[in-house]
This record gives sequence, C-alpha cells and structure tokens, in this order.
Amino acid sequence: MNGQELRAHAESLRAGRTPFVLATVVRAQRPTSAKPGDCALVLADGTIEGFVGGSCAESTVRQQGIRLLLTGESALLRIQPGAGEQVEEGVVTVRNPCLSGGELEIFLDAQMPPPLVAIHGDGPIARALASVGRVLGYETRVGAELSDDTFAVIVASHGRDEERVLEAAVRADVAYIGLIASEKRGAAVLERLGLSEPGRIHTPAGLPIGARTPAEVAVSVYAELIATRPHPPRRPAEDVEVAAEAVDPVCGMSVAITPEAVQLPYGGRRYYFCGTGCRHAFADEPGRYTGDA
Repeated sequence: MNGQELRAHAESLRAGRTPFVLATVVRAQRPTSAKPGDCALVLADGTIEGFVGGSCAESTVRQQGIRLLLTGESALLRIQPGAGEQVEEGVVTVRNPCLSGGELEIFLDAQMPPPLVAIHGDGPIARALASVGRVLGYETRVGAELSDDTFAVIVASHGRDEERVLEAAVRADVAYIGLIASEKRGAAVLERLGLSEPGRIHTPAGLPIGARTPAEVAVSVYAELIATRPHPPRRPAEDVEVAAEAVDPVCGMSVAITPEAVQLPYGGRRYYFCGTGCRHAFADEPGRYTGDA
C-alpha cells in the first residue's frame, strides 16, 4: 500500500468512526529497514497496513499501538536494541533484541472519533447547533438515528417527534440530553414522559447567558454540555475489542495475539513470537524455553 492509498484508507476509517493509530517513523539509525517518513496504520484488532520496519519492529508497533487505543493518547515510541522498557510522559522506550544494532523512533498518533452529537430538528437553531458543534471539535449529525457511541442528543424540533427521541436517548444512557423549549413547555414534555430521572434531560437546554440568536443559543447549549457532562466521551476500550497479549518465550517481548502474529503450536498450547527468528529458535529447542528440557 503506497502513501496515497494509506492516506485514503485513513480517511475512510475516520469517516467510519473507526479508531486507529497512525505510526510514522521520525528517526532511523542504521542498520534498520525503515526510514523517516515510512508510516502504517494500526487497528484495534492488531491489523497493520503500511510499513514501519521489519517483523520485530512491526510487532512492537502493533502492541504499543493497541495499548494506546485503550486511552486515546499519542506517544513517541523508541525502539532500541539494549534498553529495557521504560515509560515516561509521552515517550515509551522498548527493548527489542531483534534489532541488529539500529534504533527507531516512531510517533504513534491515536486517531480517535470525535464525540458524536445527534441533533433532532431542521430549523435555524438545529443548523446552528450543527455548525457550532463542528467548530468545537464534535461530529454533529442532524436528523440521524442514535448510534452506539452517541455522546449527546439535542432536540430542537419545536415539538415535532421530540418525545420519541428523548425516550430513546434516555434508554441509551446518552451522556447529555438537551431539549430546546420554553420552561413551561419543557416541563410539560417531562411530565408526559414520566421519567424516573427527569433531571437527565436538560430543559430549557443551555446556560442562561441571555442568548437571542440561533448561534448564541447553540453556544449556550454547548457551554452547558461542557459544564455538566457526567463523564467524558466513551473511550475505545468500551466500544472496541482489542487484541490480547502474550510473551515471546525466546526473547521475552510482549506481542499482540492476532491472526497475523508469528505463532507455533507445541505441547497442547500455542506460542506467539515477535518474529520468525524467535520462532525458529523455539522450534529447534522447544524444551529450552518451556522448561521441559
């Protein structure tokens, strides 16, 4: 996959709200097979598309990339032949015994879907909510049904089909639910819904800042969303199945258990390796690494 194809695939993943890590080689000290500018995409299932080095370097990038998808953070990965694994703020240093004396520095940039805000309505306020939300870094969808990762629902439909949408948002435990309405009409809607937790719906939605225009109303609603959100947007760990890890019995590296991982069955169990070199060493003398010798 060339660079243009990789960028196109990254855009398709963003459009599909699929978390991934963009791994880019920023420094390479020979001997290494990678060079600065080489890049790859790491998915939560351990799939790697692109090139950031040989099998051992790729295994390290896969494992560290999957870890970052649990937090949504980014980090600089240093792969060195003789250093133990060390973690400091923003930097992870990993010992890789497979490297032939070279070093790699790879920036792992976690690409997380922005919080999703579903807006119900098609009037000026709904359109303002969509445009202001995008400026604030949210993904806004007008008129769309709820999805599993919807973070906020804002109803601005002036009485049309609002109770159905509000009930669905409450059932889905959406973090923020707002209803654009007067105080009197909002209270009447809540009474008709008969919710056990009426406080889950903010109405009139928005902080009392004296908003008059649709854009000002939208600002007041997002200000309330930010000020009162009960918890941050869901992290990928809650929505994405990530690959488990195993320890290479030869070199001691942690490797991700994926269909592409280098592996070998022996003695009724399956062993996973950082690369083919460790697998060959294990196959030649399995007892040496299993304690059966």
